[in-house]
Amino acid sequence: MASDRLFRALARPQMVAGVTYPFFVLNGIVAAELFLIFKSIFALLPPLLIHALGYAAHLRDPHIMAVWLTRLRRVPRVPNRSLWGANVYRP
Repeated sequence: MASDRLFRALARPQMVAGVTYPFFVLNGIVAAELFLIFKSIFALLPPLLIHALGYAAHLRDPHIMAVWLTRLRRVPRVPNRSLWGANVYRP
């Protein structure tokens, strides 16, 4: 079943340079902090890599940031969180 192009265009979040606006702003903050800490133009390379990874993820699903943030908020803490340092669960 083909999706309606108009619906997809209206349901798509605001995008800047192929990623959502919140991702773009967060990446800009990371780039600025790295540049201020290291005082080198080479400190801008990691944010370029982060942007490329975000671009690839947003190509597949433009709502990936919203899904990820909702998952972080809604997934309860598990008992072995202190052992692994993160929420480890079975999918």
